[in-house]
Amino acid sequence: MITFAYTARDTNTDKTVKSTVQAESERAATKLLMEQGIVPTSIKEVNESNSLLGRFVDRVSTRDRVIFTRQLSTLVNAGLPLAQALHTVSEQTNNKKLLRVVQDIITRVEGGSALADAFSKHPDVFNEVYISLISAGEASGTLDKSLERIANQQEKDAELLSKVRGALVYPLIVMFVIFAVVGFMLTTVVPQIKQLFVDLKQELPFVTAVMVGMADFFINFWWLVLIMLIAGVYFLNRYIHTDNGRKVFDTFKMKVPLFGVLMTKLYMARFTRTGETLLGAGVPMLEMMNIASRSSNNVLVKESVLRAAEKVRGGKSLATSLKKEPAIEPLVPQMLSIGEQSGGVDKMMGKCADFYENEVDAAVRALSTAIEPVLMVFLAVVAGGMVAAVLLPIYGLINTGVLG
Repeated sequence: MITFAYTARDTNTDKTVKSTVQAESERAATKLLMEQGIVPTSIKEVNESNSLLGRFVDRVSTRDRVIFTRQLSTLVNAGLPLAQALHTVSEQTNNKKLLRVVQDIITRVEGGSALADAFSKHPDVFNEVYISLISAGEASGTLDKSLERIANQQEKDAELLSKVRGALVYPLIVMFVIFAVVGFMLTTVVPQIKQLFVDLKQELPFVTAVMVGMADFFINFWWLVLIMLIAGVYFLNRYIHTDNGRKVFDTFKMKVPLFGVLMTKLYMARFTRTGETLLGAGVPMLEMMNIASRSSNNVLVKESVLRAAEKVRGGKSLATSLKKEPAIEPLVPQMLSIGEQSGGVDKMMGKCADFYENEVDAAVRALSTAIEPVLMVFLAVVAGGMVAAVLLPIYGLINTGVLG
C-alpha cells in the first residue's frame, strides 16, 4: 500500500482537512476519500526517501530489477494478461520502492496506457534502453522476448561494472591505509621528535624539519584542511557535472595509465551489447545509435556514435561511419563490416560485446598484477621518507654523543 498526503473538503462539515490515506494508487485513494464524503483538492504520494539515508536505502538495485523483469517475462510468455501478470509480480516484490512503482504501472495500464508509457513515468528506475525495448516488444508482439533481452543485458552490464569496481577496491584500500599511517606519524611521533631536539637544543635535519612543519600545520590547522578538502570535493563535483568538466573527466578516464585501457574496453562492451539488444528487438538503426550512445556513459563515445549516426542518416554504412571515430576501437567497425555483408549486424555486435567483455576480464587481471608493484614502490617511498625523518636524526644525535 502507498501512503498519500491529501488536502480535502469535508462535505459534511464544509471544512478543509489535511491528513494521509493508504491505497494502492492515487486513483484508489481518491475513490476511497470520495466514498467517505471527502472531496480531495490536492493529493500527493508521501516520499519517504527525501533524506540522504532514505535515498540510499529506498532504491531499486539491479538485482531487484532483473528479477522483476524475468518474472514478468515468464508470466507474459505463459499467456497471462498483462495487468494480471503485473499484479502477480507485484505480490512477489519485496523492494518497497519497486512495489510502489509497479503499483503505479498497474494503475496506468488498467487505465489504458501502453506499457512503455507507464514505465517511462519512472526514469529513475527504468532507463531509456529498458523503455525502448518494451516499446519495440509491444509493437512487434514479442514483449516476453524483449523482457528477457532486457534482463540479460542488465545482468551483463552489472557484471562488468562489478569487475571494474573490484579492480579499484584494492588500490583504494592500500592508499587509505598509507595516508592513515602517515597521518598517525605526523600527529604523534613527529611532534615527539621535535620536542626531543628542542629539549637538547639541537638543530633539526632538513627532512625532519619538513615533516615537523607538515605536522604543525595539520595539528594547528586541521579545520582548514578539512574545509579545503570538502570545498575541493564540492567544486570538483560541480565542475564534473558541467559539459566541459564531464568531457575532461571522461577523457581522463580513457587516457589515465593502467586504468585507461580497461575503461575503453568497458565502454566498447557497453555500446556493442546495448546495440545488439536493441537491434535484436527490432529497434531502428538510428534510434539504436542514439540510445546506445547515451548508455555508454562517456561523452567522447557518445559524440563519436552521434557523429556516426549523422553519417548513417546520410546514407553511409554503420561500419564506415564508425571507422574514423577517435573514441571507437578499430575492431568494432571491422566486425560490423562483416555483419553488414552477412545481414547480421546485431549478431556481430553481440560478438563484439563478448570479445570486449572477455577483454575486460583480462584487463582486470592484468591491472591487479600490475598495480601491486606500483603500490609497493609508492609504499616504500612513503615509508622510507617517514623512517628517514624519524630515525636519522636520532642516529645523528647518538653519533655526535648527545645521546651517548
